[in-house]
Parts: sequence; C-alpha cells; structure tokens
Amino acid sequence: MKKIKMIGLDLDGTLLNSKKEVTDHTKSVLEEAIAQGIIVLVATGRPLTGIPGQVRAIQGMQYALTTNGARIYDLIHEKTILSHPVPYEKGKKALEITEKYDTLQEAYFDREVYAQENQLQEIWRYHKNPHMWEYVRSTRTVVPSIVKWYGEAERDADKLQLMFADMQDIERARKELEEIPGLVLTGSLGNNIEINAQGIDKGIGMIELGHRLGIDRDEIMACGDGDNDLEMLKAVGFGVAMGNAEESVKAVADYVTDTNEEEGVAKAVEKFALR
Repeated sequence: MKKIKMIGLDLDGTLLNSKKEVTDHTKSVLEEAIAQGIIVLVATGRPLTGIPGQVRAIQGMQYALTTNGARIYDLIHEKTILSHPVPYEKGKKALEITEKYDTLQEAYFDREVYAQENQLQEIWRYHKNPHMWEYVRSTRTVVPSIVKWYGEAERDADKLQLMFADMQDIERARKELEEIPGLVLTGSLGNNIEINAQGIDKGIGMIELGHRLGIDRDEIMACGDGDNDLEMLKAVGFGVAMGNAEESVKAVADYVTDTNEEEGVAKAVEKFALR
C-alpha cells in the first residue's frame, strides 16, 4: 500500500458517535495526521452548515466534500472549488413524484437546506435518532410548501433528500425515481433516499479533489458505513468500513475497523496512515 496522503471521512455512523460527537482522542489522531502533511477532510451527505463546529475546529482541516460530492469547499479560503448540481427540471420532477408519500422532503443549495414547515414540526416521525432533531431544525430554512417553493425558485440543487415515515414507501418511491434519467439514488439512514446528479458520488469527488491536489487514488484512504459511502470505498486506494457498516459496504472495503462507538476511525488512521 502506498503512503496515505489524503483521508476522507464520512460523518454520521463513522467519525461521529451516536451522540453526534467526535471524541478527544479521535480529534487528536486526526490533527496528528494533518501535522504529518496528510490532507484530512469530511466526505458527507450533509451540507456545509451541517458539519458540526467540533469537526470544523479540527486544526488544519482545509477541505470539505459535502452533499455526497456535489459541492467541495476550501474552508480556509471560504470558497467552492467543485460543484455538480442536480438539474432543476429533474429535481422538480423528483419532488413532485414523492410528494404523495409520507416524507420529509429537503432541497440542498450551497449553504442552505429548505424543508417544509409541517414536516419539520413532526421530525420525530422521519428521523429516528433524537440527537439529530435539533441539528435538523436549526439548519433548515422553512417554507410552507417545498414543492411549490422549489418550482418557483428554478434553481439547480446540490442534492435532494427524502426521509420516509413508512419503510414500505421507500421501494415504491425508488422505483418511480429510477425512471427519471440522469439521477443517482443512494441512502445513509436506512429510511432515506438521497438524490444527486448522475455521475456524482463521494468517490468521484474524492478522486477529483485528489487530482487537483496532485494526489493519486492509491494514496487516498476513506472511511464510511452507509450506502452513500460504498462508491467512495471502491474508488479510493484504501477503503475502510466501520464495524457498524452495512454488509454491502464491508464487502467492498479493504479493511473493517471498529465501530463509530469504539473510535474506529482513529484506530484505522493510526494503523495505516500515521508514521
């Protein structure tokens, strides 16, 4: 295995524990990696505003891959360096299709996420982890009707997300959404569908950023646990699945570390990246 020069880390279920926190030891390990010249970045389905302050405070972290690779930021210079949004007409059709299901529909644009007021008021029906409720409420811009607002906004979205109250609705909705060409569908929470533009995922984003920075894929390591991490672990030179990862993710990984409750990220970085 080549020397690791870049490490991409999923947040939920990977870097963050069940309380949505980064342990002091994990923070210390990542700062040591950065001090050794390794580029460490988050690779998340969240928007920029969804990256916890505790993560942003990791000394020396310069880049953030957000919304599954649809937008990559230079945090130090506060600018977007890569953007691959969902075309407006396709996003509009996806929201119209899924409006009939019992879903929390969200539209991600750069630093803002829009959601429907009545759906957010019953967030407990869609987000099963209570530690996520305040985060979601505090980072969403509320509109009366997400479908109506999006239709009038006429903007390309970084990502759309649908969280379902009824698990039986997911497969029905997925089949309908798969009929829209030019979209890629993933998930990370078990009861959600994340929609990105075709050809966009965390893996493509990691490789593209690496290319810009003169880093080969064989020099990139990534850690993840969910469906939206699968392509990333396959794309990079060394893919690490968490102990709590879905079996499909473990199957494509080069190594399975401990769970996010057992500081699996820190252990993998210490084992494979630190000198």
